[in-house]
Amino acid sequence: MVHVFIPTSEVQRTHTIHKSAEEVLDITREIVGYVRDHSDLCMFSAMDATRTDWDYLVKVFQVAAEAGATVINVPDTVGVITPSAMKVLVRRIATEVACPIDVHCHNDFGLAVGNTIAAVESGASQVQVTVNGLGERAGNADLAQTVMVLEAIYGIGTGIKLEKLVETSRLVSRYGGFGVPPTQPVVGENAFSHESGIHSHGVIACSATFEPGIMTPEMVGHRRRLTLGKHVGRHAVRQMLSDAHMHPTDHQLDEIVERVKFISGKGKRVTDGDLYEIASSVTGSVNGEKLIVLDDLAIMTGNHAIPTASIRAKVKGVEHVYSSVGSGPVDAALNAILGIVPARITLKEFNIEAISGGSDAIGHVTIAVEDEHGRIFDASASGDDIVIASAEAMINAINLLHHVKQ
Repeated sequence: MVHVFIPTSEVQRTHTIHKSAEEVLDITREIVGYVRDHSDLCMFSAMDATRTDWDYLVKVFQVAAEAGATVINVPDTVGVITPSAMKVLVRRIATEVACPIDVHCHNDFGLAVGNTIAAVESGASQVQVTVNGLGERAGNADLAQTVMVLEAIYGIGTGIKLEKLVETSRLVSRYGGFGVPPTQPVVGENAFSHESGIHSHGVIACSATFEPGIMTPEMVGHRRRLTLGKHVGRHAVRQMLSDAHMHPTDHQLDEIVERVKFISGKGKRVTDGDLYEIASSVTGSVNGEKLIVLDDLAIMTGNHAIPTASIRAKVKGVEHVYSSVGSGPVDAALNAILGIVPARITLKEFNIEAISGGSDAIGHVTIAVEDEHGRIFDASASGDDIVIASAEAMINAINLLHHVKQ
């Protein structure tokens, strides 16, 4: 398909292409006709359609359709139309122009997905979306959100492999360098996470109590997770400890919950590792044998050297030596650690923050790892050497996962 377009709003005609309304009609007829002389498929877009006089816009689309356009596109180029207005506009175009309708919505006011869905309700047969909503300025309609609204709420099949939505989002985020907000619908880290006491209690009993139900984490390749924070409740903490085979008394559980809330209230993230350390302290239990004990870590790096890490550690009491390279010293160190783990473990999250000032600042590293069953656990470590702190955080997370398995 060949896609051609021309500005149609007065502001864009005047200031970008310097053409009159009649000239735009002539150009539309010419470019669409030329494409159809050389191709079977032609999409025509009236750029800035939603700020174009509607009577004139319909006339432009009619000219494009008569010239042979196989699809006409309605772009909300600067994201200013509302869903209610989009429904009226698309319905009018569908009534007066004999051509399939496509829409392209921008997110300047956060209405891209809403406008896209409104267009479908009024007769649009195809829509343009982007992974993670990436696009000019504030972006475009998000792929995952649009697809799941259509599939789960409207029951409209899209042909998209829903279970790949989260994986695709993370892939694009990784290679594009744009992080996905934790609260991003469908694919964000918190999309199916629950902290509030009443929410966690409900989800433990029946996931549909505080989730849509018609969209589950399994459908989109996500996972449900209970998280720790100042709003955490007893049921969530008890469930998380039970998963790790820790069974405090009611009195001990109350004290554990209070400590978690106290730490969270001071602005510190409480990891799974922190929870189990708190529980061990309160109950007087021992965390058990560690899977990995780090003996030595050596790093070689430089502006003309491939970052390389060599590790010596005991795994289940047996000494192992392993070396690995990476994109940087931290990456090399974590790769080396993963190289000696006798199970498939994937790094899912890496965060680092300075907790003091200066070049010798203390760095606090939080790492989340996932095992072959999709279970995710996080742990942390601090130190003035971020490579060592990162390695210790990774080992803490792996040891935590091992303890839960045991």
